Amino acid sequence: MFQVLIMMDKDLPDVAWIDWPYCDVAKRFVSVVTTSTDMSSYDTLTFRRRIETIGATDTTGTAAGPRGERDGVCQLGELTNEGRSTTLALGQRLRRLYVDQLGFLPATISSTDDIYLRASPIQRALDSVQQAFTGLYPAGTRAPGMANPIIFQRTKDDETLFPNEASCKRYKQLIDAFRQRCADRWNQSTDMDYLNSRIGKYMPAKSPQVLVDSHPRLSGILDTVNSTRAHGPDTRLPAEFYEEKVLAIIDKISVEEWFEGYKQNQEMRKLGIGALAGDITEKMVAHAETVGPPGVDRKHAADGQPLRIGLSGCHDTTLAPLLASFGAYDDEPWPPYTSHLAFELLRKVSTTPPPPSPGITRTWWSSFFGAATASSPSAASILSSGGAARIGRRSASSLSEAERARLQGYYVRIRYNDRVMRVAGCRAPGKHLEGDESLCTLEEFKRIADRITPADWKRECAMVVEGGGELKIGQRAGYSHA
Repeated sequence: MFQVLIMMDKDLPDVAWIDWPYCDVAKRFVSVVTTSTDMSSYDTLTFRRRIETIGATDTTGTAAGPRGERDGVCQLGELTNEGRSTTLALGQRLRRLYVDQLGFLPATISSTDDIYLRASPIQRALDSVQQAFTGLYPAGTRAPGMANPIIFQRTKDDETLFPNEASCKRYKQLIDAFRQRCADRWNQSTDMDYLNSRIGKYMPAKSPQVLVDSHPRLSGILDTVNSTRAHGPDTRLPAEFYEEKVLAIIDKISVEEWFEGYKQNQEMRKLGIGALAGDITEKMVAHAETVGPPGVDRKHAADGQPLRIGLSGCHDTTLAPLLASFGAYDDEPWPPYTSHLAFELLRKVSTTPPPPSPGITRTWWSSFFGAATASSPSAASILSSGGAARIGRRSASSLSEAERARLQGYYVRIRYNDRVMRVAGCRAPGKHLEGDESLCTLEEFKRIADRITPADWKRECAMVVEGGGELKIGQRAGYSHA
């Protein structure tokens, strides 16, 4: 089994009405500093951070929490104490499942060669993946002298761990069109009238009405409400914001504004989240190529272990689009904080599996789902190689029979916050493991992912349509065909 796990951070809201004293990490920041002018030696500097403010007459002051706290005040968008705690707990939960219960991952590690770590350029996402990795493999489970783990990041221009409005101009046209479509539908509705009757009095004078596109936007209000619900009473909003009906209406409209396009429009799926779907699928296919079909010992030269797990720190605007693009986000609310999405690759073994190769220990998990042989090439080497061996980015329809055979016996399951989800197009006979629609065949999953994976993301992002073009809707998600 290979698992790709995508996590959502818990962050401070974009709109903060009061300084938040929920970031104790600010009391113990650590930076790397050089201790020699020729850069031959380094040390660490531990320091406290305080946030300086500028008043109306340019007088300076220090930001403080509601009880006068000056240390531990958060920057906007920073991972809070609660966020660190819950992402650490997520990693610990993964350890209980994949190490303690299933024996899929080893209890201790001496390298992270078979672990893929990645985070978006947003600092809280990097902090989140670090916390989750620490929960999965705390310091005492890592061998002394082990090389530091590698965490991959991309520049903002290349980032696909979230829908990249700044770098993908065509995507920006599409999301703006769906946002306007949502505003046109809801701004004059009875639901919006109700919201204004309850919370409109708290809106700023420059934007006195609650609207989909007000300032703050309705989705921004939802973000602030959810953030304050997760933290202390001193930073809560007025009681009306937490009324059940108010929350239900805000959530329903915000989900439509941000995520309906992924359910309705093929181009939005491709440009918003398709590149990430392609990355995930490519790694799973590379793992299948590495380990080989059930019961077959691949005769390749060994150059390391296959990838076993990937952890990516990302955002709510990653998880919902991924689920929606695979037809698995019907009637779901906005993703709760510290949500996570797991793509699991399962391997069905033959009825008479071969004996384990020398040096490979079989657990219950590996005997049921299969394990790498000592002579397997690493998934990392397949990902970095060219030629016919690399089939992850080629369309399933272009594969030869021999190449398709490499995908046989493998199944993909999606879990969202520990709930098993079902890919829409995998429910048909022959496209899932018999008796379990949640286990999509890897071949069919790849076909579905192929449809939303752009051939050249940057080129397609640059194909701006004058005036935005016709907004196509009704293009169903989660199928390998139109």
